[in-house]
Amino acid sequence: MSIMAQSLEDMAEELTCPICLCHFSTPVSTPCGHNFCSECLELTWKGENREYSCPQCRCTFDRKPDLMKNTLLSNLVSKIMEAKADREPKEDVIVEEVVDEKRVEEEIVLCDHCMKLEADKTCLTCMASFCYEHLQPHMEIPSYRDHQLRKPLADLHMRKCMDHGKILDYHCWDHSKSICCYCLADHKQCRTDSLQESKIKKALEIKKLLRTLTEKIAKVSNVSDGVKNAEKKVMDTTKRKKDLLEGEFDEIKALIQLEQRKAMNKIEEEEKKVKNKFLFTYNILSKKQREFETFKAKVESLLQQDDDLEFLKSAAKLQDTTSKDPFKPNIEFDENLLQQIYRNTVSLKEILKNKVEHPGEIPEQNCPPLVPRDPRGRESEFKQREIPQKNRLPSVPREPQSREGEFKQHEFAERKYEPLRPKKPEHEKKPKKPRNKKTPAVAAASASATASATASATAQVEAVAKTSPGPVIPTREELLQYAVRLQVDINTVHKRVLLSNQNTKLTISDRPQDYPDNPQRFIHCSQALCSTGFSNGLHYWEIELQGGNFSGIGVAYESIARTGVESRLGRSKASWCIEWFNGKLQAWHNNKQTDLPAHNTSKIGVLLNCNEGFVTFFSVAKKFCQIYRFKAKFTDIVHPAFWVFSSNTTLSISSFS
Repeated sequence: MSIMAQSLEDMAEELTCPICLCHFSTPVSTPCGHNFCSECLELTWKGENREYSCPQCRCTFDRKPDLMKNTLLSNLVSKIMEAKADREPKEDVIVEEVVDEKRVEEEIVLCDHCMKLEADKTCLTCMASFCYEHLQPHMEIPSYRDHQLRKPLADLHMRKCMDHGKILDYHCWDHSKSICCYCLADHKQCRTDSLQESKIKKALEIKKLLRTLTEKIAKVSNVSDGVKNAEKKVMDTTKRKKDLLEGEFDEIKALIQLEQRKAMNKIEEEEKKVKNKFLFTYNILSKKQREFETFKAKVESLLQQDDDLEFLKSAAKLQDTTSKDPFKPNIEFDENLLQQIYRNTVSLKEILKNKVEHPGEIPEQNCPPLVPRDPRGRESEFKQREIPQKNRLPSVPREPQSREGEFKQHEFAERKYEPLRPKKPEHEKKPKKPRNKKTPAVAAASASATASATASATAQVEAVAKTSPGPVIPTREELLQYAVRLQVDINTVHKRVLLSNQNTKLTISDRPQDYPDNPQRFIHCSQALCSTGFSNGLHYWEIELQGGNFSGIGVAYESIARTGVESRLGRSKASWCIEWFNGKLQAWHNNKQTDLPAHNTSKIGVLLNCNEGFVTFFSVAKKFCQIYRFKAKFTDIVHPAFWVFSSNTTLSISSFS
C-alpha cells in the first residue's frame, strides 16, 4: 500500500490544474489534449468574446468544445487524497517525538527529590520529576503504577490549573484554552479533547494552512514569472517597434532624397535642353558673323582697287549676302514644369509639417481609392494605367508606367496637387506659316523638348489622378478594362480537385486524380493556384459559383505552404480569401475571420491592386456592390487561389468572351 501511495504522490504534479495550481476538481480535457478543472476553464472562457483557445498551448477552436469529465484523472486524484489522509496522523506522532527530543536536549530537568541528578521521568500525578533511583517506587509499588509518567518536563508549574492546581490534561475548542479534569464540569457544553488529540487535530489544520501557503507562494511565483514575461514582451515589442520606426524614417528620408534627386534632375534636364539650344544658336550666329566679316574684308579690299576694269569685274562677282538679317530663334523654356515641381515640393512639405504638428489626427480618407479618378472627374488618363501582361485582354496601349510621383502616393500624400495640363503634341497643333525656316537640328531639338515636356506633364497628371482622395466604388465597366484571362496551374491542384474546360473549371472528384507528385501541389486542402501571378498594376477577374457552399475565392503568395493548417486559404499571412462555410460568408486572413452579410449572387469579381496594396471582392449581380476589401502590403508574387470542398459546388473562371 505504501508503494502505491508513493507512486501516486510522484504523479501529483501531473494531476495539478495549470490554472489554479491545485489538484484537479472535476477534470475535463480539451481537444488539444490538455486537462483543466471544469470551473477554472469555464471562468477563463467567460471573458473571451466568441474566441476559445487552450490556456496552456493557445490552440484556437472554431467553436466552444463540448467538455467531458476525465474519469481516470478524477479517480487518481481521489486515491492521492485518501493516501495522504492515511499518512498524516503517523507523521504527526513522529513530529511530536522529534520536538520532545529536541526540547530534552535543550533543557536539563533535575530530580525534585535529590536536586542533583538529571530527572528520568516526570510524574503528572505527583507533579514532580524523579531521577532513575528515586523513580523506583513508581516502578515497584503497585499503588504508584496508575500515575502518569512522562519524559522530563521543565515547565511543570506552567501545566497546572490556576484554579484547581491540577495538571492541564484537556483542551476546550470553544474557549481556545487548556483545562484540568475539574474544569470539565464547567465546560460540559463545550467541545473538549485530550491535549494529545487536540494537538493532532490542530496540527492537521496547520498542515493544511502550510499547504495553502505553499500554493500561494507558488502562485505568486507564477504570477511573478508572468509579469517578467509580460515585461520581456513589452521590451521586445518596443525594440521591434523602434527598429521598424527607424526603418520607416530611413525609408521616408530615402524617398524624400529620391524625390529631391528627381526634381533636380528634371530641372537640370530642362536647363541642359535650353542651354544646348542657346549654344546651337550661338554657333549659328558666330558662323554668320564670320561670313559677314569675311565679306566686309573683300569689300574693303575691292574699294582699294585702282584699275577700273578690274574693279568692275570683281564687283560683278560679289554676291549680296546682306539681304537677310540675323535670325533670333524663339527658344522655349518650360517654366510651368519648374513651377509645378516647386508647388509639389511645397505641398509635400506642408503635408509632412501638418502630420508632425498634429500626429493624433488620422484622416478618414487614408485609404487609396479603388479606382483613381481625375480631380475634375475625367478618367481618360487613368484608363491608360494598365500594365501590359502577356495574358491581358486587348486594350489601348500606353507608355510604361513611370515611378514619377511614387512618393506622392505615400500615406502622407493626402493633399491635392494642382494638375499640370500637358502641352498638345505638335501634330495636334494648327499649322502656322513660319517666318523663317528652321534648320533640321533646331527643329529636332525643339521637337525632342516638346515631346519630353508632354510626357513629363502627362506623368504628373497621372500622379495627380492616383493621389485623389476618397475610396470610390468603381463600376463593372471600369473594372473590365483590367480584366485578365486565367487558367489553373495543374501542378498545384489537389488530387481530389477535377479540372475541366481548359483548366478553368474546378469540382470535387469522388476519387483522387492521377496527377503526378509535385512539391507545388496542395496535399491537405483541396485547393489550387492559377498559373499567372502578379507583382504590380491592377488586375480584375470573375468567378462563377454553382452550389457555393464550402468553397473559397482569394489570392495567395507563391510561397504559401502546401501542407498543414497554414496551407488553408486565409489561415496564414500568405493568403487572403472569402469563403462560404456551412451557409455563412466569412473573410479570412492570418487565421482571423470576419463574418460578412450574405450576398445572393452567383458571380464574384476580384480586383487586385499590387501597387497600392489591396484586394477587393465584388458581388456581380443586378446591383454591382463591394463585399469585402483587404488592405495589405504585398511582398511577393500574388496568384489567384481557389478552395472547393463540397461535391455539389463548382467554381468557373470567367473568360470574358
